Amino acid sequence: MQASSSPHGKSIAEQIDDIVKAPGDWRGETLAHLRALIKSADPAVVEDVKWKKPSRPEGVPVWGHEGIICVADTLKSAVRLTFPKGAQLKDPKKLFNARLESKAVRAIDFREGDRVDETALQALIREAAGLNTVKGR
Repeated sequence: MQASSSPHGKSIAEQIDDIVKAPGDWRGETLAHLRALIKSADPAVVEDVKWKKPSRPEGVPVWGHEGIICVADTLKSAVRLTFPKGAQLKDPKKLFNARLESKAVRAIDFREGDRVDETALQALIREAAGLNTVKGR
């Protein structure tokens, strides 16, 4: 896990903790669950916070392994995991349900009450990490 910090002195992990807590509802709980699944699927995963801007000063949680694996967004009615190379991933359990028209990106929207297929999601995480590590060889 990355230990770098922001100018405000918070580590990356603490910044993501704050993003997880911010909604104060099921979305934060879902994001915390997804974060744990990502980290357990790939122990070498590195957390980061990117794309801080006035409309989103907290930034966006990003998980990577020699490149971005996935990015999390907390939407009004969903928590979205976006995979920048999602179109290259096999998705036998049909987890992808958003951004399906994109030539590269795929996403999964988790809505309140949705059951997370942990095994299938972790397989996607490992496959996405594998795409990043293969490109350098």
